[in-house]
Order: sequence, then C-alpha cells, then structure tokens
Amino acid sequence: MRKLLVIGIGAGSPEYVTVQAIDALNRARVFFVFDKGEAKSDLVALRQEICERFIENDDYRFVSIDDPMRDPQPHGYKRGVEAWHRARAEKLVERIVSEVADGECGAFLVWGDPSLYDSTLRLIDLVREERRFAFEIEVIPGISSVQALAARHGLILNTIGGSVMVTTGRELAERGWPEAADSIVVMLDRGDGLRAAAREDVEIYWGALLGTPRERLVSGKLTDVIDEIERIRAQEKAASGWIMDIYLLRRSRPD
Repeated sequence: MRKLLVIGIGAGSPEYVTVQAIDALNRARVFFVFDKGEAKSDLVALRQEICERFIENDDYRFVSIDDPMRDPQPHGYKRGVEAWHRARAEKLVERIVSEVADGECGAFLVWGDPSLYDSTLRLIDLVREERRFAFEIEVIPGISSVQALAARHGLILNTIGGSVMVTTGRELAERGWPEAADSIVVMLDRGDGLRAAAREDVEIYWGALLGTPRERLVSGKLTDVIDEIERIRAQEKAASGWIMDIYLLRRSRPD
C-alpha cells in the first residue's frame, strides 16, 4: 500500500525542523510541490535546502504539480476556494498514481504545522473521495509561525485567564475586533486587516519571513508603527513578489 506523509517543516528556518520530521524526510522517496510560479520559487528552494541538509541518501526526487488558477470567486470566497481545492485534488490524484508505486512513500512538506491554515489535509481528503487507490496517511506536526512569532518577541500569547483567537486579515477587516478575544493572532493578511485594526487602541507584535535570513520584527502601538510595517511589506513584495507575515494584536493597557 502507498503511504503519504504530511510533514510540518516549521516556519522558515531549517533549525525549526524537528527530529520526528527528519525521520519522516528520510522515509519518503517522492516529495510533491505545487508550482505557484516564479514569485514563490524561493519557497521551493527552501524545501530543497531542508531535504539536502537532513536526508541521508540522494534517492529521492521532487515532483512539481502545476497549480490551477483560482477563480475570481463570483459566487463567494468559500465556494471559490472549494472549487480550487477540487481542481488541485484532481491533479494530485494523477501524480500520486503515476509517481508513487505500491509500497512506496510520498510526502508533502508543509510550512509551519499542517493543522493551521494549510490545505494539504483537505486535498488528501478529496483524494480519498476519488477511491482510485488505497493509501495510508501520517501527519508530522511542525513549529507553526504562531509559535515562532511568540518566541521571537518573547511573548506569552494569552493574558492571564484570557482567550486568544487565530484569524485571517480578511475576517478581521470584515468583522472587526471579536468581543470575546483579548488577543488576536492574524495570518494571511494582504493589509486590510492591519488597516482595520489601526482603528483600535492596540499593541502589535509583527513578524515577517520568520526564521529566514530576511526576517523582520516590529512591535509597539499599532498607530505608531503601522507606517513602518507597511513600508517593509511593500519593500519585500517588490523584491520577491510575496511576503509571509503574521502578527499578534492586544488591546493597549491603560496608563
């Protein structure tokens, strides 16, 4: 039977790769990567660097899968994403069948942890629905960008007895500050969430490209540092076409 490994490889630095992940890397022979174009080719290079560093033998290979174009989502964001996932799953089925022989092990290298804002496990569920072949699945947890952000800023995510919400920039921009949350971790923000949060009296702990040589950290009252953050975001996007950033927001304490 085929086996598929979903390996969390941490938030950017090879130093974040766990011992369990290294063991899994050495069991896999085929690594699947969705090709998202030149703008994110350095993410593929980082995956390759991790493999070269930790895999003992050289009898493995990378298999690139052309990433389907995302629909403009005329019927809503969630329906658009679901359709995109099904298109990706169809391509994935074809490559697993052709590239992973019965008894072999294929793998997906997931940034951060597979349980947090990553679609790999959803795609595998869709592949299972096809029922063209049987396979086992094993998930290896990784150090998430949330953990890395907290460590780099020396933070405890929650206040005493308080709650923490993990959400997206889109949700923050559309719904505003959740009443039940004392602290909010925001991921996948194109900038709308940051600007919406600036209407609140909040502190921010922001990080970009965590664990990489290009890592950037900013903290302070959001209204005081938002211009600096937006300037860094614009510089990084201009340089490479993309940016991975994350931030924690916390209501400012009264003086």
